[in-house]
Amino acid sequence: MHQLTLAGKAYRSRLLVGTGKYKDFAQTRAAIDASGAEIVTVAVRRVNIGQDASQPSLLDAIPPSQFTILPNTAGCYTADDAVRTLRLARELLDGHPLCKLEVLGDPTNLFPNMPETLKAAEILVKEGFQVMVYCADDPIQCKMLEDIGCIAVMPLASLIGSGMGIVNPWNLRLIIDNAKVPIIVDAGVGTASDATIAMELGCDGVLMNTAIAHAKDPVLMASAMKKGIEAGREAFLAGRMARKYYSADPSSPTSGLIGS
Repeated sequence: MHQLTLAGKAYRSRLLVGTGKYKDFAQTRAAIDASGAEIVTVAVRRVNIGQDASQPSLLDAIPPSQFTILPNTAGCYTADDAVRTLRLARELLDGHPLCKLEVLGDPTNLFPNMPETLKAAEILVKEGFQVMVYCADDPIQCKMLEDIGCIAVMPLASLIGSGMGIVNPWNLRLIIDNAKVPIIVDAGVGTASDATIAMELGCDGVLMNTAIAHAKDPVLMASAMKKGIEAGREAFLAGRMARKYYSADPSSPTSGLIGS
């Protein structure tokens, strides 16, 4: 299978994982290892990656020498807040330009504020950030983000943390078919079959956190998600058979049957 390429770097795994909601850093690391993920996203406003030298840093458990750290702007509700947060992250990570932009519009449903997201994306791209962007599953706005210069567009499958799976596969197909950058489903995956469906649709990857961290056995679920991503990608590359709604097609040949 072709590898996922982001900002000129190739990755074997198409599963990207978050680091929140685990009971401790040890469980976080165990789940990430089981997932096979190479890209790990970190909420800069919620997790210590060096902002507080007196507290344990997540980077001790998930070192940048072993993983690509993807700082994100979870908890930001304006473009200005998101831009400031990622400028801080770039300083903390020694000039690391890769980032995940998300600007939320509502604290209850965590749906993205797309006008503010577009505004922040323009600023960040101009400042040299390599922006992966969480957004609504709107084909027009996804294309706008690509045209701004985002290196990956990340439409939601359903609301963050909902576990509802892909509620609008048709929009995802429109986005995928019209894109020249990787499309990575972000938010809403609940179990391995959701991840498989996303990959079968042609997504380039899936980013998830709650589905693993809130499973009864996070480490086992991480392993299941790894397999689901791989199966979905292989099925997409293989090309599924055509659906036939009004006629049957025997699996075995009918010519030369005994007694015919």
